[in-house]
Amino acid sequence: MIVDCAVYREGRRTEGPEDFSEALSAARAAGGFVWVGLHEPTEKEFDHVSSEFALHPLAVEDALKAHQRPKLEVYEDSLFLVLKPVVYEPASDSVSSGEVMVFLGDGFVVTVRHGEGAPLAAVRRRLEQEPELLGKGPTAVLYAIADATVDHYLDVATELQNDLEELEAEVFSPDDGDSRHTASRIYTFKRQVLEFRRATGPLAPPMSRLSGPGGAAGAVPFVDAGAHPFFRDVNDHLTRVNESVEGLDRLVSDVLSAHLAQMGVRQNDDMRKISSWAAMAAVPTMLAGVYGMNFEHMPELHWTWSYPAVIAVMAVLEVLLYRLFKRRGWL
Repeated sequence: MIVDCAVYREGRRTEGPEDFSEALSAARAAGGFVWVGLHEPTEKEFDHVSSEFALHPLAVEDALKAHQRPKLEVYEDSLFLVLKPVVYEPASDSVSSGEVMVFLGDGFVVTVRHGEGAPLAAVRRRLEQEPELLGKGPTAVLYAIADATVDHYLDVATELQNDLEELEAEVFSPDDGDSRHTASRIYTFKRQVLEFRRATGPLAPPMSRLSGPGGAAGAVPFVDAGAHPFFRDVNDHLTRVNESVEGLDRLVSDVLSAHLAQMGVRQNDDMRKISSWAAMAAVPTMLAGVYGMNFEHMPELHWTWSYPAVIAVMAVLEVLLYRLFKRRGWL
């Protein structure tokens, strides 16, 4: 579905022809550009756009199928960038990701959104309120989308850090709680971190490349050289995010190891308690078994004080065993 289509001249939105070819020609003639926004387009809808803007068929296939890793591809007539915006759901403490594909060329920007987490509407509104920035052309749109996406990564990283602190407090709480529930929460959190890493990690090389000659592969076509410092700023923020994700992943692994170690200690304590009570039960059982054999030649069976003596011996042994196990911390 085509969400929006506008022609921008000198950083301001103007009315243009409805036909994409005419709009692109008019924008180029006036030194402006066309920005077409689509949300989960059908193949038929996107065929019309791709043919008008001469988009590369491999990039078109990626934009239609989605489920792509963040990447940057340079074709003869356009630039293709894939971003994965991330959304944090406070109600379920979960992370979900969408996808944004940006086609950048001479006098045009085509954005394709999959999922609900993309900040494109907010980016367009913000840019239209900053004509000076929008006047820089398609590069400004590319920068604004990347900047908004990475800035939101920082917010999500903060939320995940808060969730991790809650998990740590639960694991190291004096109250044992529900160990199975805690383990489930830890594994679920680790999956959220993995989902987050899939969005942020692969984006580092494209951002480094867009940063200019200091990047991984030098300058990128269709990107204004004056925007390199801005992309370097985005790359710096992304580096902070990736370091935070690495820290979260290490910490949650440590929390899981600590939780499993605590469960092992608790199981050992339980086994010691069970063994202690079993040992205490074995003593009277043994004595009762001896005197329950009913052999004829057992002089103790005929003594007047045999029964109270055996009971007294049982009681003394039980007290001694109890004090022994208690002193050693088994009970």
